[in-house]
Amino acid sequence: MNIVSLKAKLELFPYYTKQNLSLSLGNNGENLNYWIKKLLKQNILIPLKKGLYVSSFYLDKVKERKQTESYLEYLASVIRFPSYVSLEYALSKYGIIPEAVYTITSVSQKTTRDYKSPITSFSYRTLKESLYTGFAKKIYLNNTYQIATPSKALFDYLYLKPFIDAKEINQFLLNTGRINWQILDLKAKQQFHYYVEQSGSKKMKTIFSFLKSHFLL
Repeated sequence: MNIVSLKAKLELFPYYTKQNLSLSLGNNGENLNYWIKKLLKQNILIPLKKGLYVSSFYLDKVKERKQTESYLEYLASVIRFPSYVSLEYALSKYGIIPEAVYTITSVSQKTTRDYKSPITSFSYRTLKESLYTGFAKKIYLNNTYQIATPSKALFDYLYLKPFIDAKEINQFLLNTGRINWQILDLKAKQQFHYYVEQSGSKKMKTIFSFLKSHFLL
């Protein structure tokens, strides 16, 4: 199979499963496994997790269109479904924390899991069903995925972050967390309070009371 023919077959879809590859390459069984190994070795196929790949040809098109950010966010929803982008990545994207975050962090109802790939890393944390909310629909080409609103990304982040004691919490909220509270408008602050109440979490209620007393919310 020449490179032109291969490119035409593997630049069509944002990701490939073994079944997709079988149809695209016209192979199956051990012959398909041979081609997958060959294309992985040539860096034409890039593994995301077992049985899920992207092609370098498609990735080149993404970069040309300057859509890498939304593409990777979309892939996060494919790797672990259902899930929505949240936590550090979303907070950085919104400017709520100053650090650049390159791992795509997401929330899922499934078990905590991390995936490392040559294009980026994907990290998933678990939230119970009642807290699996507070996200907006985003679109990558004709595909949809979800990302947390600023208030929900902040809630998820603080809810899932372990703290030793109240002193560490207070220090983190005021200083070490480097959280830009000014980014949150009145509606976002009200939404944050709503999620705190919905959670029934003593820790989150303590955090909210502290933030109110310091005029941060």
